[in-house]
Amino acid sequence: MADTIIKTEELAFSYPTEEGQAPLAALNGVSLEIERGSFVAVLGHNGSGKSTLAKHMNAVLLPAGGTVWVDGMDTCDEQYLLEIRRRVGMVFQNPDNQIVANVVEEDVAFGPENLGVPTEEIRRRVDAALKAVGMEEFVLQAPHHLSGGQKQRIAIAGIIAMEPACIVLDESTAMLDPSGRREVLDTVRRLNREKGITVVLITHHMDEAAMADRIIVMDGGQSVMDGTPKEILPRMTELRAIGLDVPHTVELLYGLREDGFDVPVDALSVEECADAIVTALKGRENR
Repeated sequence: MADTIIKTEELAFSYPTEEGQAPLAALNGVSLEIERGSFVAVLGHNGSGKSTLAKHMNAVLLPAGGTVWVDGMDTCDEQYLLEIRRRVGMVFQNPDNQIVANVVEEDVAFGPENLGVPTEEIRRRVDAALKAVGMEEFVLQAPHHLSGGQKQRIAIAGIIAMEPACIVLDESTAMLDPSGRREVLDTVRRLNREKGITVVLITHHMDEAAMADRIIVMDGGQSVMDGTPKEILPRMTELRAIGLDVPHTVELLYGLREDGFDVPVDALSVEECADAIVTALKGRENR
């Protein structure tokens, strides 16, 4: 039986509006389980509920209806709040909002210090966290001198130093250039594979979602699709109907199929797509 780290059951949430207006429903009966050690992408357009769902995963928001459990702890139970936030770390869109110190090592040490971790252990955690994100040479740098991708990696190091079981990245690459996005994604993928940290990636980028083990698609405050990238991303018509694009590879393969080529539509990576096209062309030559 899979070991569940985060579970929601009939989760509902509405944002308050001006007096006299009905509350704005953001989540409407979301039930899902996230397995420990997995890499899950939550995909959806703006307003789909994906970021609201993310903020429930470490009790930044609390349910208006239904329940959220983190390692079996109810997020509405105040006695568990600190432990829940220690186990699930959040990385937000703008790294400048998470960086609190003038020196990189002090920033990464901030979280463990607040948890009351002994000084010697903090030193070990800071060094290990910076090494994990490939930023150990910047230990004495001022964060404001770093690039966007480097700042976001420092923000991730600050979360890692708290030794969470799960990291939730809430549109954490949205403000970065392609190079910075790649740095951050490579970092979290390595943390997932090498350290077994559960990763929940909130995104609207198809190429990012394709890296995950599993994709949950949100629309209208509900989970409307759930499966592997190869199961979800080729569903071009359904994804476009809810305002999402499909990977360029999928679009190309659909076009080739319409032109009579015998190609699969689930060759998601550029390499897989190229191999599929070469195979189809060879098949035609051998007819």
